Amino acid sequence: MQEWRTPDASSEEAPALWYELGRAYAEAGGGGRRAWKLGLTVVCVAGALVLLSAPVFGTAWAGPFASVIPVAAGLVCGGGMFLRGRLRLRNRVSVVRRLLAGKGLDASRPARDGLGAYYDAQLVLLRSEYAYLSSRGAGKSTRLFEESFGFAPEDPFEAGPLSVLPDTKELRALRERWEGRISSRKERGVQPPALGLREDSAYRVFPREMTVPAELSTRRAYLEISTRLLVERYGRGPGFVPEEMRRRAERDRREYEALVRKSGPRP
Repeated sequence: MQEWRTPDASSEEAPALWYELGRAYAEAGGGGRRAWKLGLTVVCVAGALVLLSAPVFGTAWAGPFASVIPVAAGLVCGGGMFLRGRLRLRNRVSVVRRLLAGKGLDASRPARDGLGAYYDAQLVLLRSEYAYLSSRGAGKSTRLFEESFGFAPEDPFEAGPLSVLPDTKELRALRERWEGRISSRKERGVQPPALGLREDSAYRVFPREMTVPAELSTRRAYLEISTRLLVERYGRGPGFVPEEMRRRAERDRREYEALVRKSGPRP
């Protein structure tokens, strides 16, 4: 698969720093779930041990705290893992922030100076997420996309099915349109909203390096969004979908099935 992005005007090293920041947020995004699973496992194991110890040692050793011990053990283990992960993330992000600041970049605003670090596939995903949020009336979230990436409802981009694909002249024209809005806001002194772990966990807003697994995951994600929007608008009956959209939907379906075969079943 071939991917394309605009050259980053700041330096050749800047994209690598953005990708490191994106990796840090992506890895930290699952830290809470891992800590919760560890805590729950410890609660279950500790509870079983307390119950099994009763026939051997009796219940006097635990006294009224028998029910509290498993919960406390789970909180200590799960909470400790979560706090250690957040501390490592803070240190890792601080290093990248300093390096980006040294290049005149704001680590909380990855698209402030343009979309140079973003590959086509990620931009299609972000714009598809914007379309999905717009269909849900999520005004606060759609404004975040508009102010961060220059998106607007009048863009010649449609999801459900997709009208613009990665690595096409149409998407390059959209890049110019989005970067024009970003540049206009910057000239007027309007700062985009600050982004961090919470926004990235929800929408993957920081640049991602398009390795083969990452690209497969990204393409599958925007095709899923587009398919969901198509079904919501026209239902599942093929007779309700206009001919042009039907052809695009079939193209998207073929690509999605090919991606599923390449990447295997989802965990």
